[in-house]
Amino acid sequence: LHFHNLHNSYINLPMLFNYVKKNKIKVIWTLHDCWSMTGQCPYFTIKKCDKWKTGCHDCPQIDVYPAAKCDRTKFMWKKKKEWFTGIEDMTIVTPSKWLAEIAEQSYLGNYPIKVINNGIDLNIFKPTTSNFREKYHLEKKYIILGVAFDWGIRKGLDIFIELAARLDERFKIVLVGTNENVDKQLPNNIISIHRTNNQQELAEIYTAVDLYVNPTREDNYPTVNMEAIACGTPMITFRTGGSIEALDDTCGCIVNCDDIDALEQKIIEICENNVFSREACLERAKKFNEKDLFAEYADLYESLK
Repeated sequence: LHFHNLHNSYINLPMLFNYVKKNKIKVIWTLHDCWSMTGQCPYFTIKKCDKWKTGCHDCPQIDVYPAAKCDRTKFMWKKKKEWFTGIEDMTIVTPSKWLAEIAEQSYLGNYPIKVINNGIDLNIFKPTTSNFREKYHLEKKYIILGVAFDWGIRKGLDIFIELAARLDERFKIVLVGTNENVDKQLPNNIISIHRTNNQQELAEIYTAVDLYVNPTREDNYPTVNMEAIACGTPMITFRTGGSIEALDDTCGCIVNCDDIDALEQKIIEICENNVFSREACLERAKKFNEKDLFAEYADLYESLK
């Protein structure tokens, strides 16, 4: 059995794990966040909480997904530990080294832990020409792009709002994945795109911009980072979670979380001086080929026969 996300109450966890233990079934579990190691939350970085190491209680973000009306984190941490440990043959897979280190410190640390990065389709995410700049009248602008599904404090929406107030008229910020509620928070000088029609259209946007910025405060191994680099666009990210692991010094840079002064400085420096080449980005993107990463899973399956 190969598990992925099991949270949000759509599967009977004690029944599932009792079945696995009773029948001595071999399991691979790919973690996409920290939920399996906490009493409630998928991430705890923003709150700087480390209760998960010894037993959750008095959760500081009980109303955050998966939101609860009362705090049962002490009970749930103990139950999860009971359910998720004691499996005869289970391998934990994480897409990032960061999450692997978290797992090693948790009650899952007694299992073998293997890092297999996420991958993308390089036949789709590649340099793709379009009329994006002409459509939005941005021919002479430095375009800064942000892409997210659930814009908010975790994804750094406030950072882009602050950048829009700081950067001069040579720059234009474009955000993809917004909605009407997000639009109400945005200044007039940010272009908001609620959604793209397909992945090719998203690749066109990645290709058209000068710089991709990901000011995420909590993340595992963001797919958007890989997508931008694979389209030949350099990036900047905060030093948080596994977000830093997709890039190296040939295709982007890292600034400390919430250091907006450093972020602004790097944006200007990269755009004005063309610091990173498209060719270097595309060379780095070869590491994201999903077929190669599928093969790593196939090798893992073979090793468990």
